[in-house]
Amino acid sequence: MSGNLPLEGLLVLEFTHAVMGPTTGLLLADMGAEVIHIEPPEGDNTRRLKGFGTGYFPFYSRNKKSLAIDIKSENGNEVILKLVQKADIVVENFGPGTMERLGYGYEDLKLLNERLIYCSLKGFMPGPYEKRHAMDEVVQMMGGLAYMTGRTGDPLRAGTSVIDITGGMFGFIGIQTALYEREKTGLGKFVQASLFETTAFLMGQHMAYGAITKTPVPPMPERVSAWSIYRIFDTSDSQQIFIGIISEKHWVRFCEVFDAHDWLADNRLTSNNDRITERDWFLPEVEKKMKQYTKGELTIKCEIADIPFAPIARPEDLFNDVQLNEGQSLLDTTLPDGTETKLPKIPLIYGDTYFGLRLNPPNIGEHNDAIISDL
Repeated sequence: MSGNLPLEGLLVLEFTHAVMGPTTGLLLADMGAEVIHIEPPEGDNTRRLKGFGTGYFPFYSRNKKSLAIDIKSENGNEVILKLVQKADIVVENFGPGTMERLGYGYEDLKLLNERLIYCSLKGFMPGPYEKRHAMDEVVQMMGGLAYMTGRTGDPLRAGTSVIDITGGMFGFIGIQTALYEREKTGLGKFVQASLFETTAFLMGQHMAYGAITKTPVPPMPERVSAWSIYRIFDTSDSQQIFIGIISEKHWVRFCEVFDAHDWLADNRLTSNNDRITERDWFLPEVEKKMKQYTKGELTIKCEIADIPFAPIARPEDLFNDVQLNEGQSLLDTTLPDGTETKLPKIPLIYGDTYFGLRLNPPNIGEHNDAIISDL
């Protein structure tokens, strides 16, 4: 699959590890750029992570090439500098000052290639914190996300590397903007995205809420929702399902399908705001009614009522999800250890272009010979 990908012809050098930088590289690679992941001769340490880190390298490394080389050595330095002269984009997410110490900072590399777009992904933007080391959980804690996710007094990390991923996406947005500007100026650009400032951006709506109400913002589990029914309900078969009623049309259909005509006739429940006022007695009644049904029965009724709902899924449930499979949103992928699986493609429709799999996640140094021969 090639020939019509929008970023085909661009060369990207990726000095990255873990999640944030590899996310930016993955988006570039999926859209057609030639992305060379530069890793030490023994391989990127991310390859060896266990626990939740087990899936980092396999997921974020498709459609990339691996160049395993000692970038501190004379020969490694020679290879990197030759590649820089050909490259369109550099992406890096090493610790503060690392690339500069190695002689691969933006000020060094732009002397070799004035068209180079250099994307630096850090924990913090310039300021008092900029030399601190950061990771996803650190900034979730200090940026308010963990507070908003957990219950009062029990801050909780979100269930995926949401800030690493979103920060990497902001890096990609910066690169795309710089590519557009380069078409007009012929010059590259320094682009930076960061974890902490990304978290603050995600907190913007809650900050605005706090500014308007002049009260402390409650965490999400407190369910200070704009909607009267917007929560998880237990089912008769010990499963759970989320149901959200976000319009009066939803409310009418909900009552009709669930045979709750008495609620429709109750003047205390006429509007969404009325139902919020009556929550103390009303929500326990809704919970009681929902618990009469199995998860399957509730799913059918919610589909008939055409209201927002969601069974509570686990990550492994997505392998067999009918929407993802029939919608061609999962890519058959062979991982470096030989595992064959299905992993999500980027969630984007772009005309009739399909952002599929061109290269499986590479083995260590799999493309050394080809890359160096090209030089």
